Amino acid sequence: MANNTTIIKIKRQANPRSKPYWEEFELPYTPGRNLTSALMEIAANPVTRDGKATTPITYDSSCLEEVCGSCAMLINGRARMACSALLDKLEQPIKLEPFSKFPVVRDLAVDRGVLFEDLRLVKAWVPIDGTYDLGPGPRLSMEEQEVAYPLSRCISCCCCMEACPQFNESTGFVGAAAISQVQLFNTHPTGKALKRERLAALMGDGGIQECGYAQNCVEICPKDIPLTRSISEVGREVMKQAIGDLFRK
Repeated sequence: MANNTTIIKIKRQANPRSKPYWEEFELPYTPGRNLTSALMEIAANPVTRDGKATTPITYDSSCLEEVCGSCAMLINGRARMACSALLDKLEQPIKLEPFSKFPVVRDLAVDRGVLFEDLRLVKAWVPIDGTYDLGPGPRLSMEEQEVAYPLSRCISCCCCMEACPQFNESTGFVGAAAISQVQLFNTHPTGKALKRERLAALMGDGGIQECGYAQNCVEICPKDIPLTRSISEVGREVMKQAIGDLFRK
């Protein structure tokens, strides 16, 4: 804090093609406040620290309780959620930037559509054929539920992809989030019907072989998902299927 105020520096960009620039804002200090509430105040009264009127800040936000994943951004250089970032625990001036590996839409909002393209690629869903009632699905044991539940906590925030050194345009790597969802659905009694297709999708360009095992993903994940375990187990299954396919030829 400086003189009972909070100073926030925000990297702004009017549109995907414009040049980014920085603006600095100063707010009265409020104990226990999170970053999202500070952004709300700045957006409602967009006046810079030097008293200049500016445009409202654009950012993504929805649930305000680390469930939707939409408010992910770079906070003091680290990928994390704005709703769970408390101002009291952040070094000042607080620097906010959009994710660097995703196209900027405006200010702190980015287009994370590549994740959903990757999830579509690996068929990250439980296949259900028909519009009629199929009846109750197979029961999961308590042990199976305990394994699956941590994987189901993914909120599509893309923090793992932002922190991954292998996730870039040159590799086209699908990232840890998609691989972990492959593990989740491949171990589901109904979902495993598409197991071969999911593993085959990870054998091509941008597949699991691009992972460098830096483990940044598991360190940055706000939901403590065991991403490296998923990568290891899926990698083993991909290798087994690839070798099996060779012998079938």
